[in-house]
Amino acid sequence: MIKRIKHSLEHLIDKSVQHKTSEAEEKLLEDFALSEYQKANWDDDSMGNPDEASQNIYENIQFRIGPQKRAFPYLKYMAAASILFLVGLGFFYKPEIAIEKQLTFKTSDIPKSIKLSDGSKIYLAANSLFQYPEKFLGEERKVSLLKGNAFFEVAKDKKHPFIIQSGEIKTKVLGTSFHIQLSKLKCEVIVVTGKVNVTAKGQSIDLVPNEKALFEGDKLTRLQVDKSLLVNWYASDIALNEATLQQVITILQYKYGVTFQFENKSVLSTPVTVFIEKNASLESVLKQINYITNLNFNVYDKTVKVN
Repeated sequence: MIKRIKHSLEHLIDKSVQHKTSEAEEKLLEDFALSEYQKANWDDDSMGNPDEASQNIYENIQFRIGPQKRAFPYLKYMAAASILFLVGLGFFYKPEIAIEKQLTFKTSDIPKSIKLSDGSKIYLAANSLFQYPEKFLGEERKVSLLKGNAFFEVAKDKKHPFIIQSGEIKTKVLGTSFHIQLSKLKCEVIVVTGKVNVTAKGQSIDLVPNEKALFEGDKLTRLQVDKSLLVNWYASDIALNEATLQQVITILQYKYGVTFQFENKSVLSTPVTVFIEKNASLESVLKQINYITNLNFNVYDKTVKVN
């Protein structure tokens, strides 16, 4: 009888993972997991609040699965019940060690920065989304850039590699500074200081300063970088003296998370001198450029049309 129940449960979970279960079958799984969880003997003093622990486990599983994939509510009860099983075998459970509570940081129209528990500082461009643990607890310091662009100043820790997931790309460092630009079609990693390892789809590249990795069309490529991009343009004022309009536009794209469309691309070689304050709005910078070049800039959501 027990073997039949176990077989049926495994079969149902397999169907759920493959997205083949009905609503009734999903409800059956959740009810069963909740029942087992409620019958378990949880020690609040040594293991913390059971509801908080199961919710944290669930959120961590959802984070590992990724935002685009289906979540399975019954997993939080099964995972918590598994912890109780290990405790029953003599393993000592410490929830603060086993679980990293995940937080999100989102920017709107201007760049902002955040300092992580290890001392690393992340500068997010406008319209970006970053996910990170409240405190790093494992052997690796794992975070995710879910949307937009960011500049990373990673605190050195040789024993705990810092890993950033950005789309298909995984960036691994011990302590260095670099940019990551993530869009729907591509991802770039630009190294400012130190060494960086970038992997994607079974491909791997080691980068040093003045180099970048470009992942586009399932291909990972190493390229040289324009020196005007080797600064932290999120964190400080920027003075661009006799830079080409192309260089200025590239920085604005990274800093504000927008794209530019030109009627006449020949103007991109025009030399301009621009001062961009740290917390300047995109509109104020475009007014500067308009005054110098007489070009018209029309902003439509995240697209700037130039004529």
